[in-house]
Amino acid sequence: MRFCRLPEVRVCGQEFSKETIGRIQSTIDSEPELSRSGLSRRVCELLDWRTPKGKLKQMSCRVALLGLEREGEIKLPAAKEFAGRNKRRYEAPTRGPEKPWSGKLEKLQPIELIQVGSADSRASREWNEMMSRHHYLGAGPLCGAQIRYLVYSASYGYVGGLAFSSAAWRLEARDNWIGWSDEARQQNLSRVVSNSRFLIVPYVKAPHLASHVLGMVLRRLRADWMERYGEDPVLVETFIEKQRYRGTCYRAANWIEAGETKGRGRQDKDNQRAVAVKKMLLYALDEDARQLLCEAVATVATGIEEPRSKPANADWAEEEFGGARLGDQRLNQRLVTIARDFGANPQAQIPGACQSRAKTKAAYRFFEHPKTAMKLLLEPHYKSTIQRMSQEKVVLSVQDTTSLNYSAHPETNGMGPIGSSKDRAVGLIMHDTMALTVEGTPLGLIDVQCWARDSGTFGKHHERKQKPIEQKESIKWLKSLEAAGDAQRQCPNTMIVSVGDREADIYELFQLALENLTGPKLLVRAEQDRLLADGQGHLWSAVRQQPLAGIHEIRVPRAHNRLARDARLEVRFAPVRLNPPQAKPHLKPLTLWAVLAEEMDVPQGIEAICWMLLTTCTVSNCSQAIEKLTWYTRRWGIEIYHRTLKSGCKIEERQLGSACRIEACLAIDMVVAWRVFHLVKLGRETPNVPCTVFFEEAEWKALYTHIKKEPVPPADPPALSETVAWVATLGGYLGRKGDGRPGTKSIWLGLQHLDDLKEMWQFMAMTYAPHLLSPPVSRVPT
Repeated sequence: MRFCRLPEVRVCGQEFSKETIGRIQSTIDSEPELSRSGLSRRVCELLDWRTPKGKLKQMSCRVALLGLEREGEIKLPAAKEFAGRNKRRYEAPTRGPEKPWSGKLEKLQPIELIQVGSADSRASREWNEMMSRHHYLGAGPLCGAQIRYLVYSASYGYVGGLAFSSAAWRLEARDNWIGWSDEARQQNLSRVVSNSRFLIVPYVKAPHLASHVLGMVLRRLRADWMERYGEDPVLVETFIEKQRYRGTCYRAANWIEAGETKGRGRQDKDNQRAVAVKKMLLYALDEDARQLLCEAVATVATGIEEPRSKPANADWAEEEFGGARLGDQRLNQRLVTIARDFGANPQAQIPGACQSRAKTKAAYRFFEHPKTAMKLLLEPHYKSTIQRMSQEKVVLSVQDTTSLNYSAHPETNGMGPIGSSKDRAVGLIMHDTMALTVEGTPLGLIDVQCWARDSGTFGKHHERKQKPIEQKESIKWLKSLEAAGDAQRQCPNTMIVSVGDREADIYELFQLALENLTGPKLLVRAEQDRLLADGQGHLWSAVRQQPLAGIHEIRVPRAHNRLARDARLEVRFAPVRLNPPQAKPHLKPLTLWAVLAEEMDVPQGIEAICWMLLTTCTVSNCSQAIEKLTWYTRRWGIEIYHRTLKSGCKIEERQLGSACRIEACLAIDMVVAWRVFHLVKLGRETPNVPCTVFFEEAEWKALYTHIKKEPVPPADPPALSETVAWVATLGGYLGRKGDGRPGTKSIWLGLQHLDDLKEMWQFMAMTYAPHLLSPPVSRVPT
């Protein structure tokens, strides 16, 4: 591995700037006791170098650091001898001779693949011992990401094992077969895995056993790899030493021979070609494997992805889901179709939304497909959201938690407790992050976390203080901030501010926000009266002692039985230096800005507003303090969004049998709910723009003819606000003087009726008046 002395050094797919290399060396010099493992963890956190599942890529970082040291860029601390379990892992086995067996494959059935878990498990010890005893390469170590399997026969016992690990960085035979560029290889190499071990124990003889096991493992490898690492592999490679084996079982399992190696191993940097030449075989897990691996996203000098071009006539479903990487074009097309159907009938159940038996069956098959994980389905929407964010100067990244109640469907698998009682409500917990403009217009989602709580740990809330943040649900806030950080890197001209309520008052969250000066800002409503550093007392009393900065009036929305009202707030602000909690003395003090808003002249029977906001943004005058208060009030938008999702899309009434299917369906429903919420806000913020920014031609023309009772629509489209009001009229909005503007409920009801009107208008126009039709227009929601 060679490196060029350039301002940017690329190692293991990661860019290292001269500034970053200098910081790494400074850390090594200032902390001589820091181990290489600890250093790699620091570097991963500095670069936010993570797997798609969010874990730090420490092993890749270790390799990169060694490469930088070989080129003289850094000087690593001395390697420390490891005294843990791995030191004894590959010792010679102590098991006695095994009993030979021979016969037909049917006599060994049923054969099961057992996925090996942790290194301390019994299955892991069995796998290591088997490979050490019978495989010519031994048990390892394996390279990079890895999955191991044991082959178990109910009638005999363990008969073999397999392992899959990270693919080789560069192979001429494989690279020629794929035909990818260097850029595509760097981006997509993680979608290739290597079959690094395969063993059928020599004392078990059964014709076709090896090819049968290969077929079994290849049918489940893709889903297992996705679940563990968050990557969707599409190609598997393996090597066969010509002097030892012929590879008959691989050919019987439909592997293809791509060529031969050059006799160079991974560490042959001097090109000595000292290892045996091997045959290289490949197996495509997807029929479009070559095409998928050759796709590369163009990057600019900053390393930011350029958005893929989309058809000029793309509708909203294609805009938000058309770029999904599901590995099969048929799945991509089905995703867009389901999104259109759900968008046309937000409140309908799946059969009602799909409106045909064939499309309904296809939708159910789609939701249970192993490639339709929530993360993959939402990925193109995230990219579209970031595109919209890049158009703004300031974006609020609002995060919040809600629960999805499925107690009415107790037969659904994978649910967990969501209430205060273990035997009552069950369902899923969802923590989502919505990007909004400072005016409150939703731009889309940038992160969604969904999980089921473990009923076995229910009721152990008192143990929370003994657990690190990584083992608690509170980590959701840090993950959301990291997602905002990813968006910030792709929107360098936009200031992103992560906003959270009182539950987000977590010391580690503020610490994470302050570590990266170029990352997103943070704005959180405080819950705890924290102790200030330098003996300055506590947070609330210290800020209350500050002089009054000004009076600010806000509109408090209606909630439950509380009517909407205007509230006048006294505003004070001050810089504060917080001490870490007593239970976390290893953390450092933090310097933040605090803004206190307390309501004046509170109506009788109404709880007064009293907000203490903590932020990493500078607050040096009254206008900046009021700005932060205004930003916090935009947080109510995500609560409206959750109400739209539950009441409008009725996600809690979905009957899909398992949590995995519900999550796949939820991914589509969430984008549909955002679209409804977006339309409501768009009609208020930009009322005079043409309605074609959101509605198709057939939609607004059908709506116009229905509302105005005129057969021929005008040549120029009406204004967006007028069209939104017409849609709300279809949903029951009366538009009386005291009714205010239409809300999300009347909009989502109206959209269902609009779809029926559009279908009828299109049929009538095509049959009797084709001159009324024109080519479709884009409905990019901007």
